[in-house]
Amino acid sequence: MIHKTSTTERQPLKEGLLFALKVVLWLAIGYSFAETSAFYRNNPIFAQLAYGINVFLTGSILISIARISLISLYKRRNKKHNRVRGNYVLGINQFATILNVLFGVIGLMLIFGINPKDFLTSITIVAMAIALLFRDYITNMISGLFLMFSDQFTIGDTIRMGEHQGKIVDITLANIVVRNEDDDIVLIPNNSAFTTNIINQSLQNSTKLTMDFELPLAHAGSHTDLEKHLVTVIQRHQEIIVEGSFQLKVVGVNKDAVHYKLQIITHSKDAIRRRQIRNDIFREVIRYDAEQRPEH
Repeated sequence: MIHKTSTTERQPLKEGLLFALKVVLWLAIGYSFAETSAFYRNNPIFAQLAYGINVFLTGSILISIARISLISLYKRRNKKHNRVRGNYVLGINQFATILNVLFGVIGLMLIFGINPKDFLTSITIVAMAIALLFRDYITNMISGLFLMFSDQFTIGDTIRMGEHQGKIVDITLANIVVRNEDDDIVLIPNNSAFTTNIINQSLQNSTKLTMDFELPLAHAGSHTDLEKHLVTVIQRHQEIIVEGSFQLKVVGVNKDAVHYKLQIITHSKDAIRRRQIRNDIFREVIRYDAEQRPEH
């Protein structure tokens, strides 16, 4: 039987090989500085190239050591916990990537003979203009880092944010990536997490199924009659719905419509069955609404 190595299994091996390659290259450049100093004095271009690469490798190696140490410490401390926040690890990786890019830019400056300190001083005004121009993206990126290190939710949690509901599959520097019950990928800007109420259903009962709908005020009819219609749907799916969990509440009334909230609890998280229940309930609401319309 042939065992195929998964992408998850290959990732640590790939990172380890890359780290070893950086260390070997860093040691080789350091050795060349000590043994071939005359060559570098006679060839300033190669000296700048080696110095720039050495600065980048030094920073990158230190960042890698810090990243591995922090992740290992975090996993060891949370080994016995049932809920380990994967976004914390993601945040460390993203922060390490940003620092690597920063050291890469500094290394390139040194290769081309540019003093990073003088360069930063000379473009202060331009940098401020760029920051204003890309303000929304920068704040979105900072919000993403805050979310990665927060304990409000993590990858794998089921959340409800505004009109969107689903499982978090990724958190990037730009978006919270959510997969809804229709298997659609929804990209929610990180800034929205700080301006919109978020319901983390994984911290409560993850098998709770909530549906919101409205009926025209003139067709709302009797609350009891509406319950009877919806109970017929619940009875068709009684093998997956927890007995006695059905709740229908009026959560708002305006001049045109009545806003209802229906909640049930299912025995399992079967997405297909839950989607079928949701569709059947909405069809029953449409049927009930049609019955309330006056006949001409």
